[in-house]
Amino acid sequence: MILPETEHTIYRLLYNEKSLAAGRCSKQLRIIKKSGTYLRNQTLKNLVGAIACLILLSSTSIFLILKLLTARFGLFEEIAVTLLILPLAGFYYFLQKYHIYKSGWEGEKHVTILLKATLNDDYYLINNVHFHNGYGDIDHILLGPNGVFVVETKNWSGRITCSGDIWQRQSTKRNLGSPSEQVKRNAARVKQVIEASGKLPFVWVEAVVVFTNNNADLRINCPSVSVLKLHQLPNYITTHRSSNTLSVIQLETIAKEITKRS
Repeated sequence: MILPETEHTIYRLLYNEKSLAAGRCSKQLRIIKKSGTYLRNQTLKNLVGAIACLILLSSTSIFLILKLLTARFGLFEEIAVTLLILPLAGFYYFLQKYHIYKSGWEGEKHVTILLKATLNDDYYLINNVHFHNGYGDIDHILLGPNGVFVVETKNWSGRITCSGDIWQRQSTKRNLGSPSEQVKRNAARVKQVIEASGKLPFVWVEAVVVFTNNNADLRINCPSVSVLKLHQLPNYITTHRSSNTLSVIQLETIAKEITKRS
């Protein structure tokens, strides 16, 4: 059983370890593409929407209270009371969306920070990839001498169960979809892009689901892909064995093909 650790403690230990091993890991991970602005923009957009609805709800409520105190409560005021449901529903809607996008944004930042702190310049990171002929974003593509890794990030909390490709989350009744099926589709898309270039030999693309929230209680049974907690990711990457070792030229070729098609 993995004991929960705070993110700050994990990062501090990792940075200290990196400093002590400066001779062995002298240069940092190469970031080909930084995280996109979509999640950040959606987070801010929904926060503004929630605040606007709250202001409208508050001002309308104050208006109605003053009308009640002055004993002037006619048809217009009765309609206003009925319409209070609109800003209330809007506030709840935007607040829910805000938390969803904020959670995803923070999760992806945690992965980038950790990989940058722990991997050397043998590895290349491409964030938020969207292929022209595909749908949805790929959170992270990591290229290294020991393989190509497609990482799907989830910042979920609470008890999360997985049996094969079937996922359930105790704290919500919403349809979660399947992170493992999602990351396998993304890995297949990346593999197609690499093979379509015709410049490289067979390259296996590893699919990985990473949970970044310390409060995630994972109950995993026979997963179809690797499922990790955040602090397990660097060691999983560096110790992964592949039948083919990719050269710097090959890694740069893969990076160019991916960025060209996204």
